[in-house]
Amino acid sequence: MASRRGNAKTGEQADKYSVLLPTYNERENLPLIVWLLVKYFGESGYNYEIIVIDDGSPDGTLQIAEQLQKIYGADKILLRPRAKKLGLGTAYIHGIKHASGNFIIIMDADLSHHPKFIPQFIEKQKEGGYDLVSGTRYRGDGGVYGWDLRRKLISRGANFITQVLLRPGASDLTGSFRLYKTEVLEKLVEQCVSKGYVFQMEMIVRARQLGYTVGEVPISFVDRVYGESKLGGNEIVSFLKGLLTLFATT
Repeated sequence: MASRRGNAKTGEQADKYSVLLPTYNERENLPLIVWLLVKYFGESGYNYEIIVIDDGSPDGTLQIAEQLQKIYGADKILLRPRAKKLGLGTAYIHGIKHASGNFIIIMDADLSHHPKFIPQFIEKQKEGGYDLVSGTRYRGDGGVYGWDLRRKLISRGANFITQVLLRPGASDLTGSFRLYKTEVLEKLVEQCVSKGYVFQMEMIVRARQLGYTVGEVPISFVDRVYGESKLGGNEIVSFLKGLLTLFATT
């Protein structure tokens, strides 16, 4: 790994990975997820930056992010806050505008996505030249931990119905732990019209439509330790509506 750091002429040295972290009330989780990101990027030697996009969290998440920036440096921790909650899709658009990497990693800030998998995402992308690499809970040794039966059934059911209706060629459509080529993410976000739970699914469906290649890495998903899950009845109804809309228009 040391050679990756030392040889500035290699293609790997030229690659930079921008991690987009949309946050809302993640005061307890943010210090640990940032520490883990710094640890695994540091150990693997890849060039990176972490872009925190806080949507006006009332719990002081932004103030915590400011402290983290002082610890790790403004070159590694970029703060790009917004005044209020404006949705995940617009958070990505906002983050992309400020990203300097040629690859972008999207993930949740609530510790459900472990940064230890990021080097595997990067190696997978390099191995196949993929346009995007998606974490999957439903292949290989991937799995879900900490969910009750209801959550598991919703997630499995959502993926099954999507596979039947859309045949997207990927095993985990509703996950949000992914690595994209920056220009690919820009194009996909332009194309996507969905909001909420269905947004990540549409990203994969549109990627297939546009002929982008998709790789998968098995991941362990762990339910959030602090704070409340944002999945409720309204999100399930929105997902079903969005799925039917996609089925009718793709």
